[in-house]
Amino acid sequence: MYKIILSDEYKKIEKRFFKKHPELKERYKKVLKLLRVDPFYPSLRLHKLQGNKLYSISITMQYLIVLDFIVNDKEIILIRIGSHDEAYKGI
Repeated sequence: MYKIILSDEYKKIEKRFFKKHPELKERYKKVLKLLRVDPFYPSLRLHKLQGNKLYSISITMQYLIVLDFIVNDKEIILIRIGSHDEAYKGI
């Protein structure tokens, strides 16, 4: 099992995201559950971002989570959540 880490900044972004998209809350919970067990599960579409050490996974085809993936320590640090433009902003 991997440890999921939510920074205070991520929690703020997450709260704003679910105010706009409450219909995605259940899907999000399933995604995090899968991420804890197997970050390489095909439906998550884990991929490394170009020119960066960060990764991305999909919630839906439109929304994603940017994360830092530390394999050795089995930690996954969630960075941003949102649409493609929102999630990659400032990265």
